[in-house]
Amino acid sequence: MKGSRMEQNDFLKKFSAGLFFLFCVALIVGVVFVIGVEKGITEKKFPITVLFNKVGGLTAGSPVRLSGVTVGVVANIDFLDEEVAGRGVKVELNLYKKFQKQLYKSTRFAIITEGVLGEKIIEITTSPGFRRADITTPIIGEDPLDVQNLAETFGDTAVSLLEASKSIQGIINEVRDISAATKRLLNRIEQRVIEGNLFKVF
Repeated sequence: MKGSRMEQNDFLKKFSAGLFFLFCVALIVGVVFVIGVEKGITEKKFPITVLFNKVGGLTAGSPVRLSGVTVGVVANIDFLDEEVAGRGVKVELNLYKKFQKQLYKSTRFAIITEGVLGEKIIEITTSPGFRRADITTPIIGEDPLDVQNLAETFGDTAVSLLEASKSIQGIINEVRDISAATKRLLNRIEQRVIEGNLFKVF
């Protein structure tokens, strides 16, 4: 009797463990599926190739956005065998097919920095009156802003402003000198007028 009860309890424990295991597996599959749907893994996609001179830290898996809406992801980044229009880096995008109509109006593909951590994404700009002839051919993209180039530009601008400031200061000094000389001349004329011998000034 005791033996049968022990076997029954053992069976119930194993059965409960099996159910718990199946529940955990189902939960993991469900979570993966939900994440996949949110990330667009199950969405139908089509490829677009964009050419850049440099990508500035853009990586595969980075989002592609249109007006703030995620419309795809960066699938692959590779070098071109030969440069095209000064671009030597090929970025392959997987874009969601449901946005294909809007993407035919795309006018600008640019790499921008997003967020505090400086994540690189591709931002697409569209124009209502524009229709791209063929998005299956490589598109020329706009490179990310280079901090070093910006620093150099700001440095050149600062030097130019300093030189302009020196020139303006020189002009101000000349105007001040002319003003002082004019004031002295007017004082002399006024004094001569008072004394009644104006023409003796000259």
